[in-house]
Amino acid sequence: MASMLERFTGGKKEPKAPGKTPQDHAEDALYREVNEEVQAQQAYEFVKKHARLLVAAAVLAVGTVGVLQLSRVHSARTSQQSAAAYESAIMMMEAGNPVAAREALVRAARRSSGGMADLAMFSAAKIDLQSGNTEAGTAKLEQLVKDGRSRDFRDLALLNLAVMKADGMTPRQFEQYLAPVRTKRSPFYYTGLLLIAKKHLSVSDNASARRWLDKITNDRNAPVSIAAEANMLR
Repeated sequence: MASMLERFTGGKKEPKAPGKTPQDHAEDALYREVNEEVQAQQAYEFVKKHARLLVAAAVLAVGTVGVLQLSRVHSARTSQQSAAAYESAIMMMEAGNPVAAREALVRAARRSSGGMADLAMFSAAKIDLQSGNTEAGTAKLEQLVKDGRSRDFRDLALLNLAVMKADGMTPRQFEQYLAPVRTKRSPFYYTGLLLIAKKHLSVSDNASARRWLDKITNDRNAPVSIAAEANMLR
């Protein structure tokens, strides 16, 4: 029975390619050996020529990785220490030792960073105010407004100061004092509007108060609780 190849070639078989002789195999082996030697020599010359640069690059890579790892470890360790210091201060407060708690919180604020530092300073200020040390508490809140790491705590401190100082201000002065929170970039935007409206109500300026309350009630993004209070005050 004819094979498929024979049927498609008219019954004629294709001649086989001649196999390599022992001499051909020897030449191939010699060529590969020479080629490998040439490549090795080229690599050696490249390394020899750029040795200092390659070593510097390797040292830089290792150093960079080391610095990143140390930075991560230090950051994690600092965060843990800050959280532990804050927790310790709160335990002192619960144990009835507000003075020690306040001092611990001040130390935690100095040693911490970011929001944890702000939280510690704000908590220390509240302890001062609750203990009747208004001057020290006010100073801490003012420092937080000026140097706070996060906007949340800067604005929160400002609101507390505004409430404390409201009686000594005219409504216009009060509006200007709360200017930093009268933007939707502030997390306390709606609270600020409500406080301004209440200030106008405190001097029986109902028309001005209504204008500020309308800013809340006409804003569908206003928090439900604040919108409800604004509606009640209208």
